[in-house]
Amino acid sequence: MNKSHLKILWLKTGALHPLDTGGKLRTYNMLRQLNKRHEICFLSFLSPELPDAAVEKANEYSSRQCWVKWRETPKGSVKFFFELIKNLFSDLPYVIEKYKSAEMSAKISEMEAEYDLTICDFLTPSVNWLNATKNPSKSLLFQHNVEALIWKRLADTAGNPLKKWYFTLQWKRLRNFEKLASSKFGGVVCVSDEDCRLMQRDYGLTNIFGSVPTGVDIDYFRPDNRSPEDGLIIFVGSMDWMPNIDAVKYFASEIYPLIKSRKPDARFAVVGRKPVESVRALSAKDKSIIVTGTVEDVRPWMDKARVMVVPLRAGGGTRIKIYEAMAQGTPVVSTSIGAEGLAVKNNENILLADTPGDFAEATLKLLNDDGLAQKIARNARELVEKNFSWQRVATIFEDYCYQITERKT
Repeated sequence: MNKSHLKILWLKTGALHPLDTGGKLRTYNMLRQLNKRHEICFLSFLSPELPDAAVEKANEYSSRQCWVKWRETPKGSVKFFFELIKNLFSDLPYVIEKYKSAEMSAKISEMEAEYDLTICDFLTPSVNWLNATKNPSKSLLFQHNVEALIWKRLADTAGNPLKKWYFTLQWKRLRNFEKLASSKFGGVVCVSDEDCRLMQRDYGLTNIFGSVPTGVDIDYFRPDNRSPEDGLIIFVGSMDWMPNIDAVKYFASEIYPLIKSRKPDARFAVVGRKPVESVRALSAKDKSIIVTGTVEDVRPWMDKARVMVVPLRAGGGTRIKIYEAMAQGTPVVSTSIGAEGLAVKNNENILLADTPGDFAEATLKLLNDDGLAQKIARNARELVEKNFSWQRVATIFEDYCYQITERKT
């Protein structure tokens, strides 16, 4: 395959800094590698609330930037609830409709012809790309998740009837939009083989190129400073994302009490940005639960944790925090959904459990058995070290780009 220099227009709905979500980290590390060999123009919304550093640091991952001003409506505000009510009469799910922008569509239409390839990073920018593109065959959709699946799982696990109704409505709308939008691109790349199969099966797509695995910075995340504290369990993730909120509340109510009944000195730390009130309330109710909010560096928490838990019941794509913990030498317990799409093996480099009792039992094993914890951590580090560096991941993604630019249209 001819490894020519490419000019790539990269579409996003926000700046990458601060690097506080798995999706941002995946894009940032891949773009840093791609930008060494290609010309990347980063076209994105820019929120006025972001610090100037978010714009300045964009030079770390792109050679050119173009920003469209956009402000997200604060959750819980009067305007937010008005938008939710208005959205009830739309064909689009709210998570897509809120990104509609005539100015962004105009920018895409104006700039697209200058580039060899347009890449839509996540599904959300596609709502503007669909209205603007004149050359869809020279485009690639980078799907970090099967987005509709997240909402289906939220609907399936919702206890409140009103929430279940609303999540089901959003799931059905998102499924329809995701199917339509994905079919318009020249190619679709997912982050796991399972996501590829789901999109082919459920949407009948014939333009799926394949998957690109989640990577990890194996030099940044290292097990050199591990000093685990007895009984410390952590969860790491953005705490304004509904699947993470559900996971933490589920762990605290259904699993953690089973652990505490057998290990009273256990502690649970929720490490992640923007914890919602229902998550902050966990710490007020139980002093052994710590809610940190935003931390500049998650590694010190991983170093002192005996185990990291991933009790996800909803979600999609792959979980970058699992590979980061593995690289850091922190053993992981996850649900099957939490580790879905990752190249992991139960009882070898991770422990998997799907009921509260089994999850508590697996966590207690790692808390109490140093030999098992060290074996799991050692095998996990070896797995990511050999297979999931960002350089290797970016090369796989780069080959998908060439499949678009070098084929005959």
